[in-house]
Amino acid sequence: MTPLDDRSNIHPMEKKDTRAEIIRIGTDMIALQGYNATGIDAVLKQAGVPKGSFYHYFGSKEEFGLAVIDHFAARYDQRLDTFLNDEEVTPLNRIRNYLESGLARLTQNHCTRGCLVGNLGQEMADQSERFRARLDEIFAAWKARFAACLRAAHRAGELSPTLDPEVVAGVILSGWEGAILRAKVMKSPQPLRDFIEVLFTTVLRTA
Repeated sequence: MTPLDDRSNIHPMEKKDTRAEIIRIGTDMIALQGYNATGIDAVLKQAGVPKGSFYHYFGSKEEFGLAVIDHFAARYDQRLDTFLNDEEVTPLNRIRNYLESGLARLTQNHCTRGCLVGNLGQEMADQSERFRARLDEIFAAWKARFAACLRAAHRAGELSPTLDPEVVAGVILSGWEGAILRAKVMKSPQPLRDFIEVLFTTVLRTA
């Protein structure tokens, strides 16, 4: 058998690429219109995949939705790494740079997308225990990232030693997600600007 005749090594790559494309398109569509309003047929049509092929890649729409969440979380971890692991700036400035970047992104897309994990948390937490549990894990991981940065701020003398990094990390996460929600409803980035300003003039005021 010649290399051209051996298709056993081609199918897995095609399968992987097709699945990834479906997830990528699904991520964009769910971010804009939500999980329940996103039809599988519409995703497959945009991906150029036959309608009957969906269950070749996913056992159910729920599994597809969970794959979208995992895809988004993996990409977002890279974003968090970029800012929160940036040793060129002080720990509190890492957090500020991350938040300012989020403000710029939401402003650029006219407050239409928000945070996919936050959006799905509001939409799906009461509808699917599997969704709720996975989203809770992601939020907990994000909180841990902020807490680690705040502990570094303690060590650097930037943050008051009376503040608990775990508690403050939770406040940042909850406040930021709430500000994103209000920005989407108001169609204005002002809630994000207000959150950043108040956060850094009160809670994260340099010690």
